[in-house]
Amino acid sequence: MLFEDRIFYHIYPLGLCGAPERNDSAMPFQEGADPFFAVGEEWVEHIKELGCNAVYIGPLFESTSHGYDTRDYRQVDRRLGNNAGFRQWVDACHEREIKVVVDGVFNHTGREFPAFKNLQEQKWDSWGKDWYCQVNFDGTSPLGDPFWYESWRGYPELPRLNVWNPQVTDELMSVVCFWIENFDIDGIRLDCADVLDFEFMRRLRKETERLKPDFWLMGEVIHGDYSRWVAPGMLHSVTNYELHKGIYSAHNSHNYFEMAHTLRRLFGEYGLCRDAVLYNFVDNHDVDRIIDKLAVPEDLFPVYMFLFTIQGIPSIYYGSEFGIHGQKVNGSDAPLRPKLVLSEMEETDLTRWIRTLAQIRSSRKELIYGEYVELLLTNRQYVYGRRFEGDACIVALNNDDSEASVDINLPISGSSICDLMSGQVLPAESGRVHMVLQGHEGRIYQVK
Repeated sequence: MLFEDRIFYHIYPLGLCGAPERNDSAMPFQEGADPFFAVGEEWVEHIKELGCNAVYIGPLFESTSHGYDTRDYRQVDRRLGNNAGFRQWVDACHEREIKVVVDGVFNHTGREFPAFKNLQEQKWDSWGKDWYCQVNFDGTSPLGDPFWYESWRGYPELPRLNVWNPQVTDELMSVVCFWIENFDIDGIRLDCADVLDFEFMRRLRKETERLKPDFWLMGEVIHGDYSRWVAPGMLHSVTNYELHKGIYSAHNSHNYFEMAHTLRRLFGEYGLCRDAVLYNFVDNHDVDRIIDKLAVPEDLFPVYMFLFTIQGIPSIYYGSEFGIHGQKVNGSDAPLRPKLVLSEMEETDLTRWIRTLAQIRSSRKELIYGEYVELLLTNRQYVYGRRFEGDACIVALNNDDSEASVDINLPISGSSICDLMSGQVLPAESGRVHMVLQGHEGRIYQVK
């Protein structure tokens, strides 16, 4: 399946680059200047060195504030640079065999988008009145407009587009074509996919496959049956928020049954989306950093081992590989999206752990494509295998403070298992092996 062998690095560029909170319209576009993109190529090299081979970066469209209030779908936000600079950045990624996926913000626009400005100016006579949902001139908006309109989750700064209007849909398809043809992007992450029209997504799949057969579509979906979105003719993947919650909750409550149950519910014999390849993460630009969600910071090591060895596509949110902190304050996402200067970041044991996990995952097909086999499950210890074409790896996790001894049956025939991090070999007798796990530890073995 597309992108199944990818490891993502996720960048929120306005935060990473320390862009101004508001986009001053007086700031000139830089199209006539030299190519420039504020996320420097040193980050591309870092992504490669960390072991990632895909980057999800966004939002990028010209916007007014946080990036999801679009002004212009065909311009890179002037706070980040210009179109020519971003094209060079994509080329730098492709030179290192890194796929590039950008945000597609198609459920709503900002109030400075041309269609909304036309609605404000021309009202009943505007062409823009048919671009938005439930425009009604018998009321007023929360921001004082002499009309009412539907917005995303009640935020009046984000008027909802009417994707049932063929003019709107045609324009959005044209926008996607523009980004593929001008920037050679490899995929789009659909913002708010859980409220987008399904017919819109089906058309998007057809259009993008025509333009670029291996183009990848991933949707932001928080709740619901993921198989409604990840299906033939629809999206290739969605954000796995269900597993995200299970990961930190299971560690904090010493209850590995929660993680295992989530896997069964999603991918088991009667799972909701048994054959889907979901986008897995432990933090992102909308939720607190994983280090601040864990009761015991040492659990970062088994957490990331689980992320890299389970079904789906793992993703690292920029800065979390260095163990940085970030929690929402009074509802603000700003602490989750800090400015970082790569040369000032110090490598830690966690950075090296993640790099090693990426290398191991990329080198072992069973960790990418393999069948999941549960081998042992208690509240505080969890051992599972991944097997593929006669090979198998075993992952062992311990969220206890104390050392734990476990005995498991091998998922395939073998005489021993080899620790892929330390090189230690453990013998197997009659297909059974004994292992000792230190507190808050994760180990990964290859069956020999």
